[in-house]
Amino acid sequence: MKPAPFAYHDPTTIAGAAELLGRFDNARPLAGGQSLVPMMNFRLAMPDHIVDLNGVAELAGITVGETVSLGAMTRQRDIEFHQGLAEACPILREALLQVGHRQTRNRGTIGGSLCHLDPAAEMPAVMTLLDATLHAAAWNKLPRQISMRDFAVDFMDSALEPGELLTRVEFAPWAPGHGWAWREFARRHGDFALAAAGVLVALTPRGDIDRLAIVISGLGPRPVRLTSVETAAAGAKANDALVAAAVAAASRVSAQDDIHASAAYRQRIAGVMAERALRAAFERARAGSPAHV
Repeated sequence: MKPAPFAYHDPTTIAGAAELLGRFDNARPLAGGQSLVPMMNFRLAMPDHIVDLNGVAELAGITVGETVSLGAMTRQRDIEFHQGLAEACPILREALLQVGHRQTRNRGTIGGSLCHLDPAAEMPAVMTLLDATLHAAAWNKLPRQISMRDFAVDFMDSALEPGELLTRVEFAPWAPGHGWAWREFARRHGDFALAAAGVLVALTPRGDIDRLAIVISGLGPRPVRLTSVETAAAGAKANDALVAAAVAAASRVSAQDDIHASAAYRQRIAGVMAERALRAAFERARAGSPAHV
């Protein structure tokens, strides 16, 4: 099939893109196009106006320091191969290697993935794990910041208001030496995961847990943090009892049935992925967290 008729716009500045999105009804921004274009071809999305962001140079870029800043139009492939980012936040690259294939990562962008908000997509889950902050701009409105925990409202529905444009995402990297792991199960490499788990952990000099973050995705409309397990883990040992508690919590996350898997199967897989991710993260933390995968 072919897309329904639409008008094409090619801005070169954030202000120009925001003005177009705010001025026209039923306008959609085009980032990498890896999700929007197929949806348009199948007429699952029928925008009247396409605002192409690929000419807006100020929307791309990576800055690594006390905080990490990623421009919304930064290609996934650029993130994958950025040495400073691999050292500061190695889980990002580990998760990115599960996103589609090299060709899709060449075009796909961090902002496009976050705004599309596929329930099984890796990047929304990783940014939820990292407590990221999203920056949005709009025509005739002040810029605003949105917590990633508040950004995913429902199934493929974000907290962006009509006419708003995601400009960048920021997060504070964990301290050097932390443990990390991303584990997911998909029918084929590059497919969306039936269930996935991401873990970050920091240990005290005695080997107790100083800080823990766990996210589960692929089960429901948005990623879920296991906050009860995270809170209870403070000061605890990184042992089998903690892993069992996390597995139980992951297996209770609300899940959906679809043609690919039942809700019960997804919950079972979520528990398995949580166990694998926790054990890998604990091992890396004890070893001083080598930065490359």
